[in-house]
Amino acid sequence: MRRMINIKGAMKVYLLWPIWLSLLLILMNIATFLVDKHAGLVMTFFVILYIIISMFLYIMKRPKIIGELVRFAADYGQVQKKLLKDMALPYAVLDYEGRMLWGNDEFQDILGNRKLEQRFIYNVFPEITATLFPQNMEDVEIKVEKKDKHFRVLLRRVAVPDFYEDFSWGFQDEDAVLNENNSLIAMYLYDVTEIISLSKENFDQKMVTGLLYIDNYEEALESIDEVRRSLLIALVDRKINKYMQGIDAIIKKIEKDKYIFMFKQKHLTQLQSNKFSILEEVRAVNIGNDMSITISIGIGINTESYMLGYEYARAAIDLALGRGGDQAVIKDMDRLLYFGGKSVQVEKNTRVKARVKAHAFKEFIEGKDKVVIMGHAIGDVDSFGAAIGIYRIAKTLNKKANIVINEVTTSVRPIMKRFLNNPDYEEDMFINSEQALGCVDNNTLLVIVDVNRPSYTECPQLLNMTKTVVIFDHHRQTGEAIENPALSYIEPFASSTSEMVAEILQYISEGLKLKQSEADALYAGLMIDTNNFLTKTGVRTFEAAAFLRRSGADVTRIRKSLRSDMDEYKTKAEAISGTEVYLDHYAITVCSSEGINSPTVLAAQVANELLNIANIRASFVLTDFNGKIFLSARSIDEVNVQLIMERLGGGGHMSVAGAQFTDCTIAEAIYNLKSTLASMTREGDL
Repeated sequence: MRRMINIKGAMKVYLLWPIWLSLLLILMNIATFLVDKHAGLVMTFFVILYIIISMFLYIMKRPKIIGELVRFAADYGQVQKKLLKDMALPYAVLDYEGRMLWGNDEFQDILGNRKLEQRFIYNVFPEITATLFPQNMEDVEIKVEKKDKHFRVLLRRVAVPDFYEDFSWGFQDEDAVLNENNSLIAMYLYDVTEIISLSKENFDQKMVTGLLYIDNYEEALESIDEVRRSLLIALVDRKINKYMQGIDAIIKKIEKDKYIFMFKQKHLTQLQSNKFSILEEVRAVNIGNDMSITISIGIGINTESYMLGYEYARAAIDLALGRGGDQAVIKDMDRLLYFGGKSVQVEKNTRVKARVKAHAFKEFIEGKDKVVIMGHAIGDVDSFGAAIGIYRIAKTLNKKANIVINEVTTSVRPIMKRFLNNPDYEEDMFINSEQALGCVDNNTLLVIVDVNRPSYTECPQLLNMTKTVVIFDHHRQTGEAIENPALSYIEPFASSTSEMVAEILQYISEGLKLKQSEADALYAGLMIDTNNFLTKTGVRTFEAAAFLRRSGADVTRIRKSLRSDMDEYKTKAEAISGTEVYLDHYAITVCSSEGINSPTVLAAQVANELLNIANIRASFVLTDFNGKIFLSARSIDEVNVQLIMERLGGGGHMSVAGAQFTDCTIAEAIYNLKSTLASMTREGDL
């Protein structure tokens, strides 16, 4: 075997030095002959003698030297093996299939087993599978857990030489010859338990900023006699402070109905697990007050600075209030979490906010050359009526105005006919998206009505073409919002956007006068969204209706224009007859779109009809239209359908909401709806 051992490198050169010196002596001998032949002969004798002795020593001593080298290598290998075996870092060797071939003492202590042979690594660490093994010379890192300890595992492919053909111990090009027959897996375990523990402790100790607002402070106090008002506020303060003490929070009252609080991140899980029970606790406070007090909470987390955390909390509380209050919103970067929001929004009797918004809106119109009004895609009567109201405001202030409408639904068409070919209105009063893109610039006021989600508008591109955007809407806000609007008036308690616009009309100008067709359009929008004044109606709803009636709205004329044809009525009847009652309280049906111009409007009408059935808490109607599945959801007061629709990617109101599905069949959409209803029922969210 020693003959097979091939010595290379500096050692080989060192062993051959007598031969190289022999060559030097031969050259010296030749030079001596040239000087003196007798001296050359003498020199030749000694050179030959030297060569003989050198070759003898080289041949006789080489095996002994190599033997010493082999013994040294063996002793050195034993030292290496001992060091590797006793190394403080857990280390193991696996074969290509994941069998553990060898492991040092530290590795065996972790496993608690001294017999490693033929055991697969994934039987010990389920997180490590053969598919995770490195396929080339690049290392693979995996995090595993064993005996309450956390480890960072490093897997490294090691190419091994062929011991049976070449004992040179030299490696070839590893990437070129790497395969399952000539490579092993080296596994290193790094104990990161303490690092993870300290990291978690550091994360848990981070300070979280939150804001807490009382939604209906003034209204609640007005519903109770003056003597007990201070007691009511004291009880609410006590509930809030006691709750905050439970999470070791610092809370400070900054206004009569506003609080700021700070607590450690580790308590956030507790708040989420009990779904912010403080919302229910405060609502339960009652000492004779007719109106329950509700609160809203906004929290910002995972920020780099306290200032940014406060800004996130501000954005979260604004979103909570914009969704109607009585809920908590957590903002985590671009991710939003919602809790609560089950109660009916309380209508504010004061119209101060409407007056302030109207004056601000008037100033924006006066500062621009033209006004472009846009509602949501597949516009309904409320969207159209609100747009007509804004159009009248713009014309009263002598501004050019256009309404963007791409598709005219059957419900809108009868009302819209009164504006077409009418000498009182311009021919370009209604334009499509393509025309709107050509006329909107930085000197245009873009008014969005009946929608606050950019993707749902008639033409989302218009939002990026002007810096001045105004929003009027009555739908609850979601995480998707129009960025940086100049004016945003979103009131979830309002019955319709037409109601909001009708209020604003009264504060714009004394010279403003609605035409009959305009009053009819606004009144129709109000009727449709309230289901003939049966849903979400309040004092301000009837005040707006009274204003429109005084402006010339005719209920009979409106009712005649909103009637359905026979085909739509039959389709509606078929949808109702095919209704399935799920979980005893939820009506689900499919409304056909075949031969129907506006199946989404018809689906909403079917959903309203289903609520007239006893024991039905919510109704859901699906229709397939233009390659999408549209879902209309309705309820009276027992179920918040907005929360259900948000789970499905939609939104809306507590009693009126909807969602859209793409790349989906009716059957799949129904399955998703049922799964959501079942899970929310189990979780107690319904």
